[in-house]
Amino acid sequence: MSIDRLERVNALLRREIGEALYKVFAGDPIDLGAITVTQVVTSRNLRNATVSISVFGHEHERPMIIRKLAGKARDLQAIINRDLTLKYTPRLRFQLDTSVEKGDHVLAVLNRLDVPQADGATEPEG
Repeated sequence: MSIDRLERVNALLRREIGEALYKVFAGDPIDLGAITVTQVVTSRNLRNATVSISVFGHEHERPMIIRKLAGKARDLQAIINRDLTLKYTPRLRFQLDTSVEKGDHVLAVLNRLDVPQADGATEPEG
């Protein structure tokens, strides 16, 4: 399978899994607004896919959320199988993605560096 086609399959699965979460976890007390499917990496034979999940906030609940997602993997696969036409429906494996959180931290540090001095002193000009 070409790399371009595999990237399109990954993007399609990412979008489909993100939408399917609302169907699978309807009525569950999980805060789905805090969950983002950041990336899907599918194997070249389309048999397996690693789904990277970012959870905004809820630091103490992240392992539980990943376990619940793993427990509902078959339901998600059934929705993918029903909605998409693929040669194989990949077996989903979920992992926590902290890259968004790291990016937010870097932006917060940069914003703190941009704060003007509060004591009224002006910076010397060039």
